[in-house]
Amino acid sequence: MKDYNSYNESQLLSLLREGDHLAFTEIYNRYWKKLFTIAGHKLKSFEDAEEVVQNIFVTLWNRRADLYLTSTLGAYLAVSVKYRVIKMLDKQHNQQRYLDSLGSQALVDDSTADWLNFMELKQRLEKLVADLPDKCQLVYKMSRESGMSQKQIAAELNISEKTVEAHLGKATKTLKVGLNNFLMSLL
Repeated sequence: MKDYNSYNESQLLSLLREGDHLAFTEIYNRYWKKLFTIAGHKLKSFEDAEEVVQNIFVTLWNRRADLYLTSTLGAYLAVSVKYRVIKMLDKQHNQQRYLDSLGSQALVDDSTADWLNFMELKQRLEKLVADLPDKCQLVYKMSRESGMSQKQIAAELNISEKTVEAHLGKATKTLKVGLNNFLMSLL
């Protein structure tokens, strides 16, 4: 096994271009802390700094075959951090501007309105169930509210399973139509 600690930058870059994982690991070990420190100092967030450094090394690996530097690898990586930090700060600035433009709209709590709409919908459903024919209403409540199977309902009411199925089908269809009309009127 090769000892990459003794290799210089140009040797490591040559091996990196050939897809040598251990050369990449050596480059990572030599530079990640320095890059992380620079990014962390500028971004004031360890998570963002970590993301920047990870992206730099991912890009380095992905572009390894096409990578030909005019300066040192350290200088290349430092400039990469600089530009990635600028992009990250610009992104954060734009996000903050967007949030500021929302103003008080972002602070509106719709939970009360949602709760009132839910209660109104629930009342409408109860009224629609109450308007079902007696036997249909009974079968629906046994199925949906008591959680009984069609077989259990048929045995308890002394009717066939097909009749239970027919009552549930009628109830479901009636409730769908009634709720659709109600929801359309809300919109």
